[in-house]
Amino acid sequence: MDNKKLLGKRIKEIRKKAGYTQEELAEAVNIDITTLSGIESGRHFPSLVTLEKIAQTLNTAFITLFDFDNHVSVEDMKLVILKNINHFSNDDIKFVYKLLNKKYTEEFIF
Repeated sequence: MDNKKLLGKRIKEIRKKAGYTQEELAEAVNIDITTLSGIESGRHFPSLVTLEKIAQTLNTAFITLFDFDNHVSVEDMKLVILKNINHFSNDDIKFVYKLLNKKYTEEFIF
């Protein structure tokens, strides 16, 4: 799924949790409802100013709008890792190795 769609899904998810309708959020952010609908559906990418207003209105950190790992399947995560592993620096490889080695070592100890 592309980033526009992931961002839109995340904004919609946070908006609903905050108890806002599309109309209420659009009005609070001072954008047209069709614009917000386009953002949430992934058809439009909002400006940084609009993103900041959305985050403030929803009382959430700006970076939280981009926290959409839960919308990416584990299979897609594996594909991204495998696709990019050959581009990791030696330090990156060492870090990942230590992270994984520690995780599995601790599992067997406890």
